[in-house]
Amino acid sequence: MKIDWTAFRQAIEAPQRFVLTSHVRPDCDALGSELGMAALLRQLGKEVVIVNASETPPHLAFIDPATEIKQLGHDITAQEVLANYDGFLVVDTSAWIQLGEMAQVMQDFQGTKLVLDHHVSQDDLGGEMFKDPQCEATGRLVYEAAKAWGLKITPETATVLFTAIATDTGWFRFPSVSGGTYHAIGDLLEAGAVPSEVYANLFEKERIQRVNLRGRILASAKIIHDGKLAYSIATQEDFITTGASAADTEDAINMTMAVAGVEAAILFVELPSGEGIKASFRSRCQLDVASLAQQFGGGGHVAAAGALLTQPLDEVVPMLLDATEKAMG
Repeated sequence: MKIDWTAFRQAIEAPQRFVLTSHVRPDCDALGSELGMAALLRQLGKEVVIVNASETPPHLAFIDPATEIKQLGHDITAQEVLANYDGFLVVDTSAWIQLGEMAQVMQDFQGTKLVLDHHVSQDDLGGEMFKDPQCEATGRLVYEAAKAWGLKITPETATVLFTAIATDTGWFRFPSVSGGTYHAIGDLLEAGAVPSEVYANLFEKERIQRVNLRGRILASAKIIHDGKLAYSIATQEDFITTGASAADTEDAINMTMAVAGVEAAILFVELPSGEGIKASFRSRCQLDVASLAQQFGGGGHVAAAGALLTQPLDEVVPMLLDATEKAMG
């Protein structure tokens, strides 16, 4: 479903002071979309603050060199958000559980509420929804907004939007990539994005803790369902031993998909914060992992989804493996 950018522009017309937020444990699409949209709103004369429930992962801090993104409870309070802003825009998620502590802030917010997202699944967040599940990244939607509204894309904005799109497409290797993706990327390069610099920041400046954690995840990988389903587990002990954080598991699941014959994968992460078990799903077969994740309170895309469960790890793993094998047939 294509987004009506004229309607979106009308929806943001009245509010003058916007708070932007996204999902917990933000990735580059979340962060890049926030920063990109903030730049567009400021061109329209709006005041903008970006507030997330989670801190920006250390390995992604390069995307926000001005440290513009604030963390709720550390840099700004819920009371300050509610008292000083009249517009609330959520990007890159449509799920209450994904908002963390910002969910309550949104529920209490009395001004205009909007959502810009590309995920299939959604909750009723109480705001006007602008969604395109066929789009490969929310960063692409922000790019489309800039084009539709005739706004300038600066080198800084081009860089964060390129980063958002590149990472959410697995550096352009996922089936969500289309000709339109490359047209957008071409425009962003013309506007000043430098892919080699982004790639270096993402993949050539790894912390040893992150490298060691990935090693443990790969070492524990197993193959079942006639070699078609791969899964692995990151335990609290893994985080303690390596000194890594939950954010360091990002993209590790895609490494298990590199095994010949594997059509789907699950990564179970026993969050070091104790808030539960994060399950990430990937599929390159008929398995709709968005529907699978929804059975456990999560959601996402047909080929990539996730869920957060509160049961113990030894209950979650067999439960999700059983459900996945049944869904695969």
